[in-house]
Amino acid sequence: MEQALKITGVLSDPTRYYIYKYISQKHSYVTVQEIADEFDIHPNVARLHLSKLEDVHMLKSETKKTGKGGRPSRLYVLSEDVIQLQFPFRDYQLLARIAFNSLLSLGAAGEKALYETGKQFGAELMQQHIQRLNVSEDALTVEQKVQIAKEAFSTAGLSPAFELSADGTKIFYDVHNCPFKEVAVHHPTEICNMHGDMMKGIFEILFPNMELTRNDSLLDGCKSCNYKLTI
Repeated sequence: MEQALKITGVLSDPTRYYIYKYISQKHSYVTVQEIADEFDIHPNVARLHLSKLEDVHMLKSETKKTGKGGRPSRLYVLSEDVIQLQFPFRDYQLLARIAFNSLLSLGAAGEKALYETGKQFGAELMQQHIQRLNVSEDALTVEQKVQIAKEAFSTAGLSPAFELSADGTKIFYDVHNCPFKEVAVHHPTEICNMHGDMMKGIFEILFPNMELTRNDSLLDGCKSCNYKLTI
C-alpha cells in the first residue's frame, strides 16, 4: 500500500507523468539535458523529476563516460520492475499462470485452443479499433494501414516501432514491451506462439494474405522482439 501511494504521488505531477511517457516510448537511455530540452525546463528540475521516478523504481540509471572528457553522465531508462496499482489487492498474474497451466495440461487440444483464442482476440482488437476510426479497410493505403496497426499495437501495450520497406511489400517492426513477460518466463514457447497468433489476428484484418516471421526475442536477451511482415 505504501509503495502504491508513493507511485501515485510521483505521477500526480503532470510534467513528471509526461516525462515517464516520453521515456517509455523512446526505448533507449535519456540524459538530464535531453529531458530538459524536450520539456523546456531547467536541467536541475529535469534531474529532480528523473530522480523521483527512479526512487519508486519506475526508472533505473547508470553513469557512463561520454568520451569527451569531464564527469560521466547519468543515463536513465525504464525499469523492468512491474508496477501495479490495485485497490483492494488483486493478483491477476497468479490467475493468469493458473489458467495457463490448466490449459496446457489438456495437451495438444489446450495448446491449439490457446493459439486460436489469441488470434481471435487480435482480430477483435483490430476490428474494434477500425470501428472507432469509422473507416473501411478496403479504402486505406498501405501507409494508413501501417499507422492503424501501430495504434492497435500501442492499445495492446506492445510499444511498437514500425518501418515500411521502400517497395511497400514488407513491414519491419520491433516490439519493446511484452505484456505477458512474467508468464512467458515459465512458458516461453507457448506464450510467444500465442502472441504471434494474436498479432496475426491483428494484421489479417488489414492484410488478408500476409505472412509473419519473428527474428529476435526479448526472452533471448534481445532489446526487442523483431518481426517481418510480408504483405
